[in-house]
Amino acid sequence: MHLTKEEERIYEGEEGWTKKKAMEILVAIGDINNASELIPIASAHMSGVSYKTIGDAFEFINRLEGTVEVKSTLNPMGMDREKWTEMNISEEFANKQNAVFAAYKHLGIAPVCSCTPYLLEGGAPKKGEHIAWAESSAVLFANSVIGARTNMEGAPSALAAALIGKTPCYGLHLTENRVPELKIRVDCTLTDADYSALGFLIGDLVGDKIPIIELSSANSPSRDDLKHLSAAIGATGSIGLYHIQNITPEAFAARTEPAFEPEDKMELGTTDLDEVYAKDCEPDVIAIGCPHCSSEEIKRIYELLQTESKGRKIKQEFFIFTAREIKSQPQMQHIIEKIENYGVKIICDTCFVVSPAFENYECVLTNSGKMLRYVPLICGCAKAKLSRTDECVKAAF
Repeated sequence: MHLTKEEERIYEGEEGWTKKKAMEILVAIGDINNASELIPIASAHMSGVSYKTIGDAFEFINRLEGTVEVKSTLNPMGMDREKWTEMNISEEFANKQNAVFAAYKHLGIAPVCSCTPYLLEGGAPKKGEHIAWAESSAVLFANSVIGARTNMEGAPSALAAALIGKTPCYGLHLTENRVPELKIRVDCTLTDADYSALGFLIGDLVGDKIPIIELSSANSPSRDDLKHLSAAIGATGSIGLYHIQNITPEAFAARTEPAFEPEDKMELGTTDLDEVYAKDCEPDVIAIGCPHCSSEEIKRIYELLQTESKGRKIKQEFFIFTAREIKSQPQMQHIIEKIENYGVKIICDTCFVVSPAFENYECVLTNSGKMLRYVPLICGCAKAKLSRTDECVKAAF
């Protein structure tokens, strides 16, 4: 991989140990992937923030000095920074988690813990911008829905890219690697958690092939629908990009190009989605917000609570996960208060799958395909059941 003179100086350690280590990581990744050069990035997003997942490996981050070169944000940590005692988080875990958070913050990374940085003010990249993001759901949303360009970074590579302000130019940074290789025709009308179910299927089916999805004309997915589709594909698959015919930026711009009509085709319909919903268990907790809820989703949940409550409080434990910035919006204060009056707990900075607080449940009811995949793997062997948002709210009573 070709390095500029300035990059060579960093690689040789002339700008300090921290940047040398970061450059070594980027060069190693670039060499493995036959990258020709490093390219500037507009932002970075770090995973590996929860002490539950990173453990004492964060001590390496403590050794780093200096500050990041680009706008950088963090994935969810293992607890709500303000409500960790209410979550029954141990003081030992809280101290360790705060140390992880402080280590990242010391490097100039914004103290924002969310898997949906693109929903936050100034957090969404522009179409065509090169970024270095970890967190599979955010990578798929950034590439597919926004049209930015990032590979599926790991925690070390995203941090290294943030410290240098550059990333190796390979994979999804290159136009020729963003062309669909498989067409999936979806022959049914989709609403709400159907997009989670669809993503759950697609990620599992496509392998490492980028799909272009053809929806029926009756479907017009919202931003939140695409967020859940992205999250589910990322949870079950190994791709960082998909296209939706006539909707996502590159598919819309290139909808008449032959390259966007791959020969390999498959179909999915109602029967296929029903199989995802059929995963069954008796829920003892309800969780929504994986990825973190947008303000629109929280408003909808409030409306559903109003409809279902009939003056009652909920009987089932019910958690909503969102970014602190969204919860703190002035227009959300009244809604948040009303939701909490029903007995629903609104949690920030973390989520169900990366916090030790949620490992003692047997079955979680959710509208998230990402949780459907990850809960059985990393939440104490609990089971998960997928339902539409209104059904989740109804079950709370």
